[in-house]
Amino acid sequence: MKSGCTGVSEEKDELWMAEALLLARRAGQEEEVPVGAVIVRGDEIIGRGWNRNIGLNDPSAHAEIMAMRDAGKAIGNHRLTGCSLYVTLEPCLMCAGAMIHARLARVVYGADDPKTGAAGGVFDLLSHPAHNHVVSVSGACLGDECSALLKDFFRNRR
Repeated sequence: MKSGCTGVSEEKDELWMAEALLLARRAGQEEEVPVGAVIVRGDEIIGRGWNRNIGLNDPSAHAEIMAMRDAGKAIGNHRLTGCSLYVTLEPCLMCAGAMIHARLARVVYGADDPKTGAAGGVFDLLSHPAHNHVVSVSGACLGDECSALLKDFFRNRR
């Protein structure tokens, strides 16, 4: 279900997405695809991540996975119940699966991913009724800024 920045407060959603954008820029500076993510519990960021799969030679080191790892360590639990994940690009299948297993309450993303998006774009894994946990999804939060960052990155690489 895509609805933009429409959480408890649009202003807070935009604030957390702006933090994810900072991390996405860091990924780009490291010559990674510029995707960033933060995990929020209450009014506090408990996990941060940015794409690092190239630098770490790790296909699972997507921004969302890195943020979930960071958050899990911060709270001492692999379950991230009651937490929201903000990510600059619609999650892929791998990341969406991990979000379900982590029991995230909510995912807010910026840019749509028309090739591999799994949060209602190409696939709708997060709200699939076969799962024992459904993650609430909001898309297009600061979508123009998130999309422009990705487009600029790929334009400069060509």
